[in-house]
Amino acid sequence: MAFPPPTSASHDPVRVRRRQFAKYTLLANRIGYLLYAAAMTAFILAFALKFTPTMVTIITVCLVIGSILLAPSIVLGHAIKAAEREDRENGI
Repeated sequence: MAFPPPTSASHDPVRVRRRQFAKYTLLANRIGYLLYAAAMTAFILAFALKFTPTMVTIITVCLVIGSILLAPSIVLGHAIKAAEREDRENGI
């Protein structure tokens, strides 16, 4: 029985897929934190000027969408890093 040749790290389908997830996770992190920054900026402006229903809606939407993006992306980011670290430790 012939064994398939060992795959290098650049051709391993699991690592390729993991890199794709890492790329999307990084993008979701950046957008999520950007929305948090926008919410804080809008809050400061609303506090300095006047709280209007529009400003409250903008702040709320930024916080909700930022949280929806950040929660899974942070967890997935840690999972990807742990999987890569385990692969390195096991010599894969």
